[in-house]
Amino acid sequence: MLNLELYLVTDEAACLGRDFFWVVEEAVKGGVTMVQLREKSLSTRAFVDRAKRLKHLLESYNVPLIINDRVDVALAVDADGVHIGQSDMPFQTAHRLLGEGKIIGLSAEKQSDIIEAEHWNLSYLAVSPLFATPTKTDTEQPWELDGLQWARQQSRHPLVVIGGLHTGNAHEAILNGANGIAVVSAICSAPSPRKAARELKKAIQDAILWPTSNNT
Repeated sequence: MLNLELYLVTDEAACLGRDFFWVVEEAVKGGVTMVQLREKSLSTRAFVDRAKRLKHLLESYNVPLIINDRVDVALAVDADGVHIGQSDMPFQTAHRLLGEGKIIGLSAEKQSDIIEAEHWNLSYLAVSPLFATPTKTDTEQPWELDGLQWARQQSRHPLVVIGGLHTGNAHEAILNGANGIAVVSAICSAPSPRKAARELKKAIQDAILWPTSNNT
C-alpha cells in the first residue's frame, strides 16, 4: 500500500550547497516515505543520470521514486511513478505510456481540478498550495484548512498537501483530511535533514493516532 505520510520533493538549491544525495538519504533515514525528483534546469541526460543514482539509493530503503513532470525520464529509469501538474502531460496519456502498476500523482490547484479527477484512477492528488509559500508564486490561491476539508469531502483519492508545511502545522493538515504532507525546504534546508524528517513524521503520526488517543 502506498505510504504518502511524508513526501519529500527535492530541490538542490534548497540543500544549501550540501551533497544532494546525502540530504535525501538523511531524510529517508529520518522517516521520509516517498521522494519526488524535481529538476527544472538539468538536461535530459543529466536528469536521467541523477534519477538512476537516486533510484538505486532509495531501493535499499524500499522508498518509491517519483519523477516530476517527465514521463520520458520515468520510463528511462523505470521509476515507480510520475507527478504531473495541470499544465503537464494529460493523465490519460501518462497512464497509457507508463502502464499499470505505476504511481501517478496530480496537482490540484482549484476546486474544478478535484471534481475532474474523480473520473481518473489516480494514485493521489496533491492539494497545492495548502498555505502561501515563497518558493512557489505561480499558483492559485492557497486552499487553507477549509479548502482542504472541502477537498476531502469531494474526493475519493488519497490527498497530499504541499505549500508552507512544517512541524507546527503538519498535525492540523492531517486532522483536516490530508493523508500525507509534502515538503521541500522544511527538510532540504534544515540543519539536520534526518532530525527534521523525524520531527515531521512524529507530528503526522501523532495526528493519525489523535482520534484513538482521545477516545481512550
